[in-house]
Amino acid sequence: MAQQNPMTILEFQERFNTEESCREHLYKMRWPEGFVCPKCGVKDEPFNIASRSRYQCKHCNHQASVTSGTVMDKTRVPLRKWFWAMYMMSHDKRGCSAVQVGRELSLPYATAWLLCHKIRSAMGERDAQYVLDGYIEVDDAFFGGASDSGKRGRGTDKSVVLVGVSLDEKRRPKFAKMQLAENVKSETLKAFAKENFAPGAVLTSDGFSSYKALSEDYTHTGEPQSLKNSEHLKWLHVIISNAKSFIFGTYHGLESLHLQSYLNEFCYRFNRRKFSLQHFDRTLSACIFASKLTYHALTR
Repeated sequence: MAQQNPMTILEFQERFNTEESCREHLYKMRWPEGFVCPKCGVKDEPFNIASRSRYQCKHCNHQASVTSGTVMDKTRVPLRKWFWAMYMMSHDKRGCSAVQVGRELSLPYATAWLLCHKIRSAMGERDAQYVLDGYIEVDDAFFGGASDSGKRGRGTDKSVVLVGVSLDEKRRPKFAKMQLAENVKSETLKAFAKENFAPGAVLTSDGFSSYKALSEDYTHTGEPQSLKNSEHLKWLHVIISNAKSFIFGTYHGLESLHLQSYLNEFCYRFNRRKFSLQHFDRTLSACIFASKLTYHALTR
């Protein structure tokens, strides 16, 4: 993987002011040690077909562009606009709606919407490669508009989101995971933990009975929420509050169909908050190696 360099907005603007400069950077990020044919896997200097912006493998004659096999595959959107969208989405902690991206980059709403979802998909896939470890706070939250049933908390019909936040030795937050779930039953919580927490992690939750099942696989403490203990699950609740502000403030609420992708976007930026000037290259790298995503897959 290519080195990810810090970059201010002025440096970004000066560096990527042409399609060619974007293409060159994408080439170096994708093949930092030289071209590797996506089809046969042979590493060798390719034939450069400049008229078509493609590279042809000398061994199997396969032709590939810098976007082939990435989330930008077969795109008709200029790379400059892709780069700006990645920069905007990765640097602003409030997020960028498709309306804003379309307005700023002169793109139709449908195009901007699909582009943003492809970038979010890449963010989610990158974070899915990692698990939380050490000391972890775990809880559930509820996202969505006013409930038709009038119930609140765990009796609501809002979207259920399971949340885990790992803390450092000073009990400050390190990384977060958020996952849409059907319920807060024991088996659901165990599946969430198995997928997102490292073996040997130490978990703490509130006193809800379903969390007791986590003791089967982890060191777990369940402590009822109390006004006398304001530090209990403090950072987890702060992060949940920030996630809700992000979703309701920028997007004014979401349907559950796409809620997970926006949670992924929030966690992706939160987990890289200490590398703010490297956000663009990190996001570009995620987009290079992520699975392709189609409009059909998003709307089915």
